[in-house]
Amino acid sequence: MNYAADRSMGGAGWMAMDPSRQKEEFQYAYVAALAAHAGLNRGDFRVDNDSVDVTFQGRGFVAPYRNPQIQLQLKCTSRGLISGGVIKYPLPKKNYDDLRGDDVVVPRYLAILVVPDQVAEWVLHHEDCVALHNLCFWVSLRDAPASSNTTNVTVDVPMSQRLTTNVLRDMIVAASHGRSV
Repeated sequence: MNYAADRSMGGAGWMAMDPSRQKEEFQYAYVAALAAHAGLNRGDFRVDNDSVDVTFQGRGFVAPYRNPQIQLQLKCTSRGLISGGVIKYPLPKKNYDDLRGDDVVVPRYLAILVVPDQVAEWVLHHEDCVALHNLCFWVSLRDAPASSNTTNVTVDVPMSQRLTTNVLRDMIVAASHGRSV
């Protein structure tokens, strides 16, 4: 094994994972924390071939759907993609097409976590808490139009649509009625 020293993380012999993978793992942990706080059950598929990274399920609903679910495609960025109150995220065309349309049983959403450039700033340890930085935003592409782009489609994610515990609950309640938010 080759353990390169990364002094920025403070440990000899420490080798951080690939930055892209590190962002994926951090966002997964971020939304999992929100879902746990919301009281939602989490499910993961071993293979992400339908642009779904995580599924959340509610319970205790009686009508019209008993165990509503929502699905999220997760993306994480530290790039300066914010302009005019929206995140202009270059989503791969496959993800865009998989998240569009109303021909799915489970509502799907795109969640974009914006993190600081420096990994050391992602998690701050305080005496009485741990803070995860920064904020996550969401958008539904359910009614998005088809695109003739071949590689990426720039998606506008409004910064007014912050993903929070209450928003996850609202998404589950809407799903229990067969709707998206």
